[in-house]
Amino acid sequence: MSTLEHFLVASSASETTAEPEHQLAELYAGGITPRETARIALKSLVANKLRSLLTALGIIIGVAAVVALMAIGQGSQASITSTITANGANLLTVRSGSSNAGGIGGGVGSSQTLTTDDAAALADTSNVPDASLVSPEYNGNGQLVAGSLNTNARIVGATATYAAVHNATVANGEFITEENQTSRASVVVLGANVATTLFPDGDAVGQSIRINGLKFTVVGVLTSKGGSGFGSTDDGVIVPLSTAQYTLFGGRAISGGAALVSSIAVQANDSQSVDAALSEIQQTLRTQHTLASDGSADDFSVINQQDQLDSLTSTTQTLTLFLGAIAAISLLVGGIGIMNIMLVSVRERTREIGLRKALGAREGDILQQFMLEALTISLLGALIGLTLGLLIAFGVNISGLIAAVPSFSSALMAVGFALAVGLGFGIAPARSAARLDPIEALRFD
Repeated sequence: MSTLEHFLVASSASETTAEPEHQLAELYAGGITPRETARIALKSLVANKLRSLLTALGIIIGVAAVVALMAIGQGSQASITSTITANGANLLTVRSGSSNAGGIGGGVGSSQTLTTDDAAALADTSNVPDASLVSPEYNGNGQLVAGSLNTNARIVGATATYAAVHNATVANGEFITEENQTSRASVVVLGANVATTLFPDGDAVGQSIRINGLKFTVVGVLTSKGGSGFGSTDDGVIVPLSTAQYTLFGGRAISGGAALVSSIAVQANDSQSVDAALSEIQQTLRTQHTLASDGSADDFSVINQQDQLDSLTSTTQTLTLFLGAIAAISLLVGGIGIMNIMLVSVRERTREIGLRKALGAREGDILQQFMLEALTISLLGALIGLTLGLLIAFGVNISGLIAAVPSFSSALMAVGFALAVGLGFGIAPARSAARLDPIEALRFD
């Protein structure tokens, strides 16, 4: 039993036996040791388990929310980055538009201004020496039917270079060939998800499907890239460019005898060549379309994949921080709960505090005890909340609805903020307890 505890027991039992004078002198000179303070604080928390748990509940919810929401935000960012970069390295995309009618400018793609002749000009190394591959593409949508199964999918008309430009690989069968392109063959390569939908038992290669009522033969199935949107091939199909232009979308893809394309994907030689290739593309197309060299009348746009990625990354980072900030509000609410309960605790233990101060406990000892109780509640709440947040992130990943990527930095930030909240909101009750007058405290009823 500690020196202080002995005095407490002796006082409550009205014992008359005095402790040795050297112990009294030691207590008055040095106050309560940190070890005794910690023991008293922990015993107080254990004696009131339910109240301690309820006090920590706000911290638990706050930390769990911060960890889970930050993990979901970072997972979404990683998913977007992976999907965009999966479309090809050092990629530049040329799109039709903008149109300008009556002095009113339209958005990107508001008019179709690109043709296969433009793609041929960009593929000429004398025009764009910093580009290695060019993939002209025509995009549309159509209804796909295989037996009793059907789905609506994005249809891409492309040439054989599409696979190399977009890093697409074939899991089964083969990709579109130059012969298919020349002969306007009615063949199709299915994305992984489309193949699963139309042919759940597998063996899609060699089977026949109908696209917008026209019969096509499946020659290949692409390897799954995961994700959706941003040009993912999993939910689309690929047909020869000439077939898309003249057969599937002939009414829209042919204008004045020119075969139109929706976009032209250009792969630069390497990451250092992207800016040079972009400039060469712009000058080549201005020459092709007889436009001003300063770009003031451009009827096309060139999208740098890296710029797009940087923009989306910045946006998702901002959203993730906002999610974390909103979740952190519950930590502040938890801090207020700690302060309220600690103030109640000080009032309930007024006589105990007065007795300790009468026996030699200094203001610093009382302050240290109540601050330690607040920090212990915050730490336990933070650890429980951290575990709960990681379990939520794990559950989200298992569901497959969205990715969640917990990070050490977000977990450390949440726990650190929880401790700071506990410390900040525990100061007022601790100072209130430390400043109690021992005589008045002993008279408190």
